[in-house]
Amino acid sequence: MEEEKSGVPQWPRVSKFILSACAATVAEMVTFPLDLTKTRLQIQGEVALRQHGSQTAYRGMLGTALGIVREEGPLKLWQGATPAVYRHIVYSGVRMVAYEQLRDVLGRSEDDRFPLWKAAIGGMLAGAVGQFMASPTDLVKVQMQMEGRRRLEGKPPRVHGVYHAFLKIVSEGGIRALWAGWVPNVQRAALVNLGDLTTYDTVKHFLLRNTSLQDTSLCHGLASTCSGLVAATMGTPADVIKTRIMNQPRGPNGRGILYKSSIDCLIQSVKGEGFISLYKGFLPTWMRMAPWSMTFWLSFEQIRKTMGISSF
Repeated sequence: MEEEKSGVPQWPRVSKFILSACAATVAEMVTFPLDLTKTRLQIQGEVALRQHGSQTAYRGMLGTALGIVREEGPLKLWQGATPAVYRHIVYSGVRMVAYEQLRDVLGRSEDDRFPLWKAAIGGMLAGAVGQFMASPTDLVKVQMQMEGRRRLEGKPPRVHGVYHAFLKIVSEGGIRALWAGWVPNVQRAALVNLGDLTTYDTVKHFLLRNTSLQDTSLCHGLASTCSGLVAATMGTPADVIKTRIMNQPRGPNGRGILYKSSIDCLIQSVKGEGFISLYKGFLPTWMRMAPWSMTFWLSFEQIRKTMGISSF
């Protein structure tokens, strides 16, 4: 096994992929109810859907969560968790391995710093690649999260499970339909990882260089708190557009009925509901990203330490 300059074993990329996926799975299961609440908030009040006869009451984050528990049962807060975990096994595994690889390729400066502009490019590219590969599972996750609401509105269920959802999408629109909404998906992932990966890496090493903090959970926690806030701020508008495009009904040819493209969805949303509509669900998005980011990074760093891998 090759050795790093520090003398710490250089683990194969496959091993780092598995460790990243494990940390992401823990974070996803802990914070998934907030993701479900966020998705419901982003869908309700959608002008295009109201024009097609569907009406939903505005209840806010807490009201939406309590409504799900009261009307559908507490376990429904984890509806769609299975494809969400599948997504993160692919998405987080790929993005973490890709970022470290890009960081090695782009190289550090003479004083062992990774310049911000390089970190930004690496974060955006890693997030985009990871999300493109995981886009089919994200599509299934969004559709399953909305099934409880459809049943309460008296509508027939669209899907009956993860496997059925995949089969239904492919049968209606072919393999290509699995990547419906991939453009806003990838755009969002690039922005989120510009906020998450780039911010965490930059803040963590800034703290290590300029404060008395050691490479411990306290430093990891502070860096992950910053990364969660920046990621939520940058990613929420793209997340709203992505969710609406992926949740819209589709015609026989597999194309969306409500929106022609992500730009069309953006224009309709701003015209119909104002610019603030792009930040619908920001509070639950941030409240989910903050604990998700902290849980992920603390778990990730601890797993690496336990397995004898150098700190991120």
